[in-house]
Amino acid sequence: MALQPWRKGKVIRISDHTYNTRQFWVEIPELNVFDFKPGQFVTIDLPIHEKPNKRIRSYSIASWPDGTNVFELLIVLAEHGLGTHFLFDKIVVGSELTLRGAQGVFVLPEKIEKDIFLICTGTGIAPFRSMINFIHLHNIPFKNIHLIFGCRKKGDLLYYDELKEMEKKLPGFHYHPTLSREEWEGKHGYVHPIYEELCKDKQEAQFFICGWKVMIDEAKKRIVEMGYDKKSIHQELYG
Repeated sequence: MALQPWRKGKVIRISDHTYNTRQFWVEIPELNVFDFKPGQFVTIDLPIHEKPNKRIRSYSIASWPDGTNVFELLIVLAEHGLGTHFLFDKIVVGSELTLRGAQGVFVLPEKIEKDIFLICTGTGIAPFRSMINFIHLHNIPFKNIHLIFGCRKKGDLLYYDELKEMEKKLPGFHYHPTLSREEWEGKHGYVHPIYEELCKDKQEAQFFICGWKVMIDEAKKRIVEMGYDKKSIHQELYG
């Protein structure tokens, strides 16, 4: 895959999504259309260190290709993250970002012929939100898609109303949010028992996992133990 050139992006809108996540809409003025595949990411060069390799941060695109030169990022404020603190503290509407992309191979197959399990925690939901909306808008055929999203508390749920509504509009799409630190009307606990129960009949499936390393490693181990081939697992590591 050819490496994309560095470009200038202009932040045209910012919105707090939850108490610790923020949405940034970025326009690429030199392009009429910013094209990408749902699931891909952009890399940003932030002025936070003298060494280039310590300035680079990558973020999955949370929006979907819509024929414009604008895309959305969903970023969580990491307690000790120099990059996210810079974005939260210094970036305002009108700020310019140096970025490269879109890049990455964490994308759905051209033809979706098996059940798809999208497993994520935190802002790992961003690429999956892109995929689901793209499938809906383009009437892409599929069997079943299960989005399993884990977080601690109800206040951490991302795109909750949107995805609940999408579940009504898109037959075969199933949304499974689960909370590990708070009781509520939905599922309680971690993501792993949910896909294990859904896969108890060992149907043909592909697994896309996005989030922190501990969750991804645990999911890969469990999926293989259920009898699925490692080749059916695709991952995007955060952090």
